[in-house]
Amino acid sequence: MIFRKKPKQKSYDKDNMKPVVKCSICNGEKVAGFQDIHTGVFEEDMLIRNGSDMKEFMELYGITEEPERIY
Repeated sequence: MIFRKKPKQKSYDKDNMKPVVKCSICNGEKVAGFQDIHTGVFEEDMLIRNGSDMKEFMELYGITEEPERIY
């Protein structure tokens, strides 16, 4: 049986950044990352292909609420 390594918990600047999911209207692609609260600049972190990818992103950064979606 193959065991998957549990990813280490990462952190982000909670005072200046907020977790968001950027969704494409054209092709439906979703990318999870962080948006700067002051400038609105988005930093990509990982591609979201299904629900398990979203769950992994949330666990990786200790996010408890569903991230906001931006278009």
